[in-house]
Amino acid sequence: TDCIAEYLVAKAGLPSIDTVKARLGHVSAYLEATNQLDITCGAVDEDWIDDFRDWAIEIPVVSPSGNVRARSPGTVEGSVRQLAAAINFSFRRHDTTFPAAFVPKKPAAVSKTPAYRSDVPELAEMFRYAMKPGRDGQPMNARGPLWRFLQVSVITWCRPDAAHDFSTDPARRQWHSDLRVVDLNPKGRVQTRKYRPAVPVGERAAALFDHASGFYVGVDSVKHAFSTMLDELGLPRDGETGMKLIRRSMATIARRRLGEEHFIQVERMLGHRKDSTSDLYALFEPGFLGRALAVTNDIIEEIEALAPGAFHRKNTGLRVLQGGKSAAK
Repeated sequence: TDCIAEYLVAKAGLPSIDTVKARLGHVSAYLEATNQLDITCGAVDEDWIDDFRDWAIEIPVVSPSGNVRARSPGTVEGSVRQLAAAINFSFRRHDTTFPAAFVPKKPAAVSKTPAYRSDVPELAEMFRYAMKPGRDGQPMNARGPLWRFLQVSVITWCRPDAAHDFSTDPARRQWHSDLRVVDLNPKGRVQTRKYRPAVPVGERAAALFDHASGFYVGVDSVKHAFSTMLDELGLPRDGETGMKLIRRSMATIARRRLGEEHFIQVERMLGHRKDSTSDLYALFEPGFLGRALAVTNDIIEEIEALAPGAFHRKNTGLRVLQGGKSAAK
């Protein structure tokens, strides 16, 4: 417990500190539930970790809205990896030579990547859902945040957190109108393992961003609206879909159209290929992603043909103030 507390204090400035706290919180809950608050780091060995895995997998995940789902092995292993990092950090800090007495499993061994992907017609169906009034007579722009989330996710292929974090506020240096480039990593934010790249955008997307002000999605999260949309459209659940569905689908469609010889552009768009030492000599520019941009523009035009107005700004309720996301209409 001293080790965990020390680690949380030392890492308080991490962008991912909330995730770190949640993962170690599960370990602390296990220590309390099993009356092991006085256990030493050296006693946390492979057998102890196996017992923790068995206990943690039975604890369901409860969302803020009250939804309950089974905890996945990948989520449990996230806590194991975080505990190993905390123990190793403490040992290094106190100049000892005893690292964690267990080895976390590799992500690929415990995580099942969803296989489901949407095609262009299904993406267009999502836009049609976001563009129409709800059953309770909501006005046309009531689903504006979901609509804008779909737009920025298709345009940039970004992760959901990056979509919510994208702002056209000049102080954040994310939207470079003259270059037609979106930098998904705002000024002052340290890059993490989930690298946020700079990507090019086409003229239709540029018109949207040029007329926006502040956070583009406009709310802290559209998770509930996205989940409702999946249910309304009858799309698979049980871990097969989620808010990364747009990102995964865009990458899959683009990979098929680009061919394997241009797969590096897919990796760049996704942020899976970061700048290398070579880029210091021959500077990388987002404009080099021309083929990926062309494919993205084609997909946008196909969605627009199937769902007219999908990438028009007129009805999305786009009136976001510089002050923050909650100011969205």
